[in-house]
Amino acid sequence: MTTETPSWYKSSYSNNGGTCVEVAANLAAARGIVPVRDSKNTAGPVLSLPTGSFASFVAGVKAGEFGVV
Repeated sequence: MTTETPSWYKSSYSNNGGTCVEVAANLAAARGIVPVRDSKNTAGPVLSLPTGSFASFVAGVKAGEFGVV
């Protein structure tokens, strides 16, 4: 069992406007998950996504599949 702790980071595109998410990609290889949390509530809930699902989501964002906000 691995005891790695999440190493949280925000995108370099984040402008600290308060509507950011943080990811802990350091757990992808060891645990097969990518934890995601709200940067405003670091003690709040964490969504742990399987690495394949997270990769598909990122690919969809890059391809513009989710529209423009």
